[in-house]
Amino acid sequence: MFTRSSGVLMHITSLPNAFGIGSFGQSAYDFVDFLVETKQTYWQILPLTTTSYGDSPYQSFSAIAGNTHFIDFDLLAQAGLLNTSDYASVNFGEDPTKVDYERIFHARRPILEIAVKNFLIKDAFRSDFQNFEKNNRTWLDDYAEFMAFKEHFGNKALQKWEDKQLIARQPEALEKYRAMLKEKIQYFKVTQYFFFQQWKALKAYANRKGIQIIGDMPIYVAADSVEVWTKPELFQLDAERNPRFVAGVPADQFSATGQLWGNPLYDWEAHKKQHYAWWIHRIEESFKIYDVLRIDHFKGFSDYWQVDGKADIAKYGCWQPGPGYDLFKAIKAQLGDLPIIAEDLGNIDDKARKLLTDCNYPGMKILQFGFEDVSGESLDSPHYCIPHSIVYTGTHDNDVTQGWYNGLTPEQQQYINSYTHRCHDESICQAMIRQLFATVSHIAIATMQDILALPASSRMNT
Repeated sequence: MFTRSSGVLMHITSLPNAFGIGSFGQSAYDFVDFLVETKQTYWQILPLTTTSYGDSPYQSFSAIAGNTHFIDFDLLAQAGLLNTSDYASVNFGEDPTKVDYERIFHARRPILEIAVKNFLIKDAFRSDFQNFEKNNRTWLDDYAEFMAFKEHFGNKALQKWEDKQLIARQPEALEKYRAMLKEKIQYFKVTQYFFFQQWKALKAYANRKGIQIIGDMPIYVAADSVEVWTKPELFQLDAERNPRFVAGVPADQFSATGQLWGNPLYDWEAHKKQHYAWWIHRIEESFKIYDVLRIDHFKGFSDYWQVDGKADIAKYGCWQPGPGYDLFKAIKAQLGDLPIIAEDLGNIDDKARKLLTDCNYPGMKILQFGFEDVSGESLDSPHYCIPHSIVYTGTHDNDVTQGWYNGLTPEQQQYINSYTHRCHDESICQAMIRQLFATVSHIAIATMQDILALPASSRMNT
């Protein structure tokens, strides 16, 4: 399924433009042209889903709905839905190297409202929009209602909405708020239409040019999400939809107290009783917008770290068995063989390795991890790469190569310089990318920060 090829990891947010955050506009098309010119095959991005309070695409209000920050205003203007004067003088942020999420959250909304208003009075879009509503009815109505109701309650998390009847989805409460917030619900539907129209046009352009999109699917959804509101039976929740147990990982190289992610854990027995229908639907929706799918935290399907819902740190959790191959067998039976990459990093044991083998998905190798062990025995070392794998200098979770190298001991630096046969006038980024492309892994992905030899301040996730 995967042949020897390479690509670049860079999220949409990082594209340059005048709107304070990367979008699906001209810069994205220019980037595709750059990938073509440099003979790449893949553009790897992070999840395209909505971001919530921590601005992370791994904590989303929906497992399917798109992040409306990526809607490009120039493209809306070309479609006759905006005038450039509607946004030309708006301040979307002071620092072009960082996204000011709070500012763009407030600044973009009135502009999108103008576009939605113009959209709804134009007959030209009506039938296309109706088709979009019909084709996405499995999630669109629920999502638009969730967001409109959430906004009505001051953007509070689901569990803190003042109307308990609405949290519990009592029919009378639903009808009352649907009627009251009809216009807001429509706003959230139309902006999803904008998102998917612009993304699909960009992806089609990339595909025509021979570039494939590697998308990313978080294993978990947020506690404050439409899924927890509409499908509580699939999660380990109390009566108020608060998580009884949450996700995380035990102490590791990133954190001495573990990582407390806070996502509600799945009730895997309930998923099994429904023949994993929600997962099959989620994967199917992912392949409508990506060519290849990276599934995050693959270890969580063999065993997952369970932490008490009221805990402050993740350290005192315990391992629980995941669904294992049963889930992926059901996905394969319904959807066939799919180009899936397993993010098999972290605490990988024999059980997780067996699941990876049973699924026959390629795993990941991270050269930074391999080079930190000067004995050369790390399984992430270049000489331990296998063809059926994806190799990276680092991912969005790692420091960029420049920052990482500067933080190593002299012994580690010397080991890397010697191993890579680094020349005296060669940057560490060049040496690492050269080594990356010399491995036997079928796919090699370099981060854009490393291609540009950017310093530690350009790191994506800390």
